[in-house]
Amino acid sequence: MIKVLFNDSCPICSKEINHYKSLENNINWLDINDLEISTKLSGRSHRELLRRLHVIKDEKVYSGVSAFIIMWENIPKYRWIAHIISTPIIYQVSVIFYEVIALFLFYKNKHQLDEKE
Repeated sequence: MIKVLFNDSCPICSKEINHYKSLENNINWLDINDLEISTKLSGRSHRELLRRLHVIKDEKVYSGVSAFIIMWENIPKYRWIAHIISTPIIYQVSVIFYEVIALFLFYKNKHQLDEKE
C-alpha cells in the first residue's frame, strides 16, 4: 500500500484528493498538516511537504509528477493517465506544468507554515 501525503487545508488540493479518495484504490491518505506523522514518515520538512504532493512507496519518497504517476497507477480509473504521463516527452512537459501550478499553490498556502511554528 502506498501513502499519499497531501495538503488537506488547501481547498484546491483537498478537492482533487477527495475525488481520488472516492474512487476504488488501495491508498493510505495522509494530511501533511499532521506534522508528527507526515514529517516522520517522509523525512521532509513541512515546507517541503507543502511545496509538492508526496507519495511513499516501498519506503522511498517521491514528489511532484513522479508522485502523481505512482498515485494514478494505484487508482484503476487513472492508470491510463499514469501510462501516458510516464512517456519521456510528456513527462518532461508535465514536470514544468506541475511545477508552475505547485509553486502557485505553495505561495497561496504559505501562511500554513507560520501557523505551525
